Amino acid sequence: MKKLLLGLSDDELKLLAVEAGEKEYRGKQIADLIYRQGCGEVAMMSNLPAKFRSWLDKDYEVGRSQIVKTRRGKGRTFKVLLTPAFGDSIESVGMAYEERFSCCVSTQVGCAIGCSFCATGAGGFKRNLAAGEIIDQVLTVGEVAFREKMLPTGGRVSHVVFMGMGEPLMNYDTTLTAVNLLNSELNIGMRNITVSTIGYIPGIYRLAREHLQLTLAISLHASDDVLRRRLVPGMSRYSLKEIIEAGRDYFKETGRRVTFEYCLLMGVNDSPSEAARLAALLKGMNCHVNLIPLNPVEGKNYKPPRADRAADFRRVLEDAGIPVTQREQRGAGIEAACGQLRRRLGQ
Repeated sequence: MKKLLLGLSDDELKLLAVEAGEKEYRGKQIADLIYRQGCGEVAMMSNLPAKFRSWLDKDYEVGRSQIVKTRRGKGRTFKVLLTPAFGDSIESVGMAYEERFSCCVSTQVGCAIGCSFCATGAGGFKRNLAAGEIIDQVLTVGEVAFREKMLPTGGRVSHVVFMGMGEPLMNYDTTLTAVNLLNSELNIGMRNITVSTIGYIPGIYRLAREHLQLTLAISLHASDDVLRRRLVPGMSRYSLKEIIEAGRDYFKETGRRVTFEYCLLMGVNDSPSEAARLAALLKGMNCHVNLIPLNPVEGKNYKPPRADRAADFRRVLEDAGIPVTQREQRGAGIEAACGQLRRRLGQ
């Protein structure tokens, strides 16, 4: 199996060129070709010497994915089902806004956490993605958006969220490599990158010590440990108190406000009393809460909340002085719940 050029930094590509007996600047040329010019094959690198191309082609490939399916949604949103370089299938989402374009990427094939309302966990965990397979998702989504004339002025993906299939902090080194490449090679600002975790505490503390200016989003989905263990069985070893304390540490180390994500499930976790308990847990913390009405998943018995219940939940938090946003539901037409399109197509 060939190694991937995607996932290698500018400096690593320079070293690769020197290893092949070429000048360092040839590595810089490769970086420009694969990260900024959309070159997908070694054979297409016509500005490299033929001998160097032949040397590369023996052991390396660029690492681009194949699009299996594209599903369009409302509000200039789409999902792609991809076959990445090392096989299996994953999902990525593109979301166009007025002045920016955001890409949601996966970090694993499947997921080991097994959240009871999530389609990804139903298929189990298969493997971690390589850094190049994560970067490829951003490149591929950007290319689809370009063809569909969905990119804003400036014409590129400007924001990336690690909120797709898998737990990013359980594929830590690869996630960090991808984050740094997005910043250095695709020129996406750290403050425009969000890494989401279901509450994997060792990863949160480790990420805090990187002192990056990215946004950390921690998914809670419950305001007491009994309910959280039922909804998020794969993280039952950590209490909500411990998870929130890790979030406090992240803010202390980085100065970056933490986002707490909360998926609203009708009749399960959307009551005013749940909101009050959540407010008490977050009291005094520099954070904000992102409320996410459920994207229904076929075969799961959960439903999104009524609009009035979601509004009441939000009001309780706001009355407690906690900043709140509510994610717009743009994904129903594209099976936007993580893993849903992959599951629907039997991938």
